[in-house]
Amino acid sequence: MSKPSPDVYEQGRGMDAHNQAMREIRGRNDESYDPREPTRVWLDEDNTPDGVYDSLTIILNTGGCRWARAGGCTMCGYVAESVDGGTVAHEDLMHQIERCLEHEREHADDISDGEQAGQIKIYTSGSFLDEREVPAQTREAIASEFADRDRIVVESLPDFVDREKIEDFTDRGIETDIAVGLETATDQIRHDCVNKYFEFSEFERAAVEARAAGAGIKAYLLMKPPFLSESEAIEDMKRSIRRCADVEGCHTVSMNPTNVQQYTMVEQLYFDDGYRPPWLWSVAEVLDSTAKEDVIVVSDPVGHGSDRGPHNCGECDDRVQRAIKDFDLRQDPSVFEQVSCECERTWEEVCERERSYSMPLVR
Repeated sequence: MSKPSPDVYEQGRGMDAHNQAMREIRGRNDESYDPREPTRVWLDEDNTPDGVYDSLTIILNTGGCRWARAGGCTMCGYVAESVDGGTVAHEDLMHQIERCLEHEREHADDISDGEQAGQIKIYTSGSFLDEREVPAQTREAIASEFADRDRIVVESLPDFVDREKIEDFTDRGIETDIAVGLETATDQIRHDCVNKYFEFSEFERAAVEARAAGAGIKAYLLMKPPFLSESEAIEDMKRSIRRCADVEGCHTVSMNPTNVQQYTMVEQLYFDDGYRPPWLWSVAEVLDSTAKEDVIVVSDPVGHGSDRGPHNCGECDDRVQRAIKDFDLRQDPSVFEQVSCECERTWEEVCERERSYSMPLVR
């Protein structure tokens, strides 16, 4: 198991060249953020082992992912929205929670029962269970605040997944899931393409810790990290979903198609014509092919239809996106039979001909 250090988190981890390049890219950002305001908050619906829930999704503004400050993942720009200085006070974090509850009250009409969301999802730019980002006092206060909800999801790197931390939630009777940014079940791709330091075995260890606390695991996978061709990315996702399904306690896989975020290596490659986000047809292909696996598989393509997000030709993007959202809620692959477009042929040619050393063939 890796041993996180608050000050020198990159020693022996990641690729030195990646880390150096990403520190330089991230250094171009000169924006600052209010520690009393959440990064984002919204209401939506999610498929869970207990059915579809209205969800209040919260992205807390913390001091940022310590791995990202060392260099970090090639595609992740969330640290660029973090508070300067590396820490946010307990009082400020709880003020962010109150602002999120205000948002929920203001948009109560969007909730099916007109009162409050049954599920809470809490993310940071790094790990909710990292006590440098979210102190134990704050974690306990948040658990108390949401003790009347049915379900809660918190995100963390596997390093910080610990039974006692999770029990702050499960001991209050909340169905709890730990979302882990696994990205891929293939260690080499996670290391060389994503620049994430841990092994698949650490994800398995986190699942054991979660189960011991009475919690579940939700795996976050990355569809088409840099340096993979379209076909390689598709096959990697299929393999990764099937491997996650075999991990006891992992009941859901969220497949996140890469979008081009600011101050990242992916953005640098994109500007240099070395990266294209995945096709929406690729997302549909993976969902269709893994629909019978013993795991819930969902996807929410961020920025769909834009040049910087997963997209097809522009004509069919919204239709395919709606089919993906429909699949998320119903897990019925027949929805993809109802959408078609001439650009499918182009996508098929890209999958057949594109090679990782000469891509992208089509922007």
